[in-house]
Amino acid sequence: MNFEPRAWLELEDQLHALLSEQLEAEMEGGLRQDLPDREALRARVQTLVADYPAVLTRSDAERLVQAVVDRVVGLGPLEPLLADPAITEIMVNDPAHVFIERDGRIEACGVSFRDEAHLRHVIDRIVAPLGRRIDESSPLVDARLPDGSRVNAIIPPLTLGGPVLTIRKFSRQPFTLQRLVELRTLQADMAAHLERCVRERLSIVVSGGTGSGKTSTLNALGRAIPPHERLITVEDSAELQLGHPHWVALEARPPNIEGRGEIPIRSLVRNALRMRPDRIIVGEVRGGEAFDMLQAMNTGHRGSMTTLHANSPEDALIRLESMVLMAGFELPVAAIRRMLAGAVQVIVQQDRLPDGRRVVTSIVELERSPRGEIGLRPVCAPGNRQPATGS
Repeated sequence: MNFEPRAWLELEDQLHALLSEQLEAEMEGGLRQDLPDREALRARVQTLVADYPAVLTRSDAERLVQAVVDRVVGLGPLEPLLADPAITEIMVNDPAHVFIERDGRIEACGVSFRDEAHLRHVIDRIVAPLGRRIDESSPLVDARLPDGSRVNAIIPPLTLGGPVLTIRKFSRQPFTLQRLVELRTLQADMAAHLERCVRERLSIVVSGGTGSGKTSTLNALGRAIPPHERLITVEDSAELQLGHPHWVALEARPPNIEGRGEIPIRSLVRNALRMRPDRIIVGEVRGGEAFDMLQAMNTGHRGSMTTLHANSPEDALIRLESMVLMAGFELPVAAIRRMLAGAVQVIVQQDRLPDGRRVVTSIVELERSPRGEIGLRPVCAPGNRQPATGS
């Protein structure tokens, strides 16, 4: 039997109400203190669906059971999207407009929420277990799902419409250089060259625009680090999956609802230096922590890595200069450039093509002239496929 979307939602609401009444009665009667597990809950809902006076096909009945279970113990309409490994990003613009990114392309999907209250309920379900809240006094929040997927939610008055939810899914298969070759992000010669750079402890900056795959490439580079080295990672929101035997992961902490308790990236980078690292990986530099990162690269922590937002290797250097100045030190530009030339050896430029594919478009090495100027020498680029030797 085919149901209109509204009729389907009403049927789902009715079954959810029946289940809620049963569970509440059991809790009030002392028969239960918490929710049944997912399988027990599924059996309950299957019984309710079988007894309900609606004519359903077997597939519709199973879909209805799944929808009700997801509402009780999951994230409702988002659960099928979270379960699909081909989907990398979920973007909820409003209850009726949900978009996904699949294979690098953004497309609308057939998922919707009943109304804004339903969407707010799902957002609250995400942030509440983390001790966070989202309301008019704190209308935006960054959070993480149990599987590591990164969540951003923002509500009025910061949005002109209703709540907006964005989820960047956590990859179940860690990124390696070989996998990036298979995905056509890297050419085989590029992967070989970058593996050699990591092995020879050259410090690397991965540069690119939003959504260009910088973190995936950083993850692949990190997994190429020899297992005997001590590795400290510092991230705003933990995403790296390095699987390294001597790896300590640090994550920044946002302020609490009273505006206190924040531990920024910069504090963690400074602390990492006291933890006897061989290398430090900073997920992304955005401000004054760039100074501390460059200091680390210049003081015995060769082979460290980070990412930043920039549209070209030249822009990446300009951004690094600007971020060093944000650290609050009155350094002359010439001194900053000397620091850069001594700290960074390789810049990997990554871009997202119009067809949605994420590719490394160039790999350049920094060269310092006798006059102290920084030059960029391409070693792997579309017009220069063979890596330079002796890197």
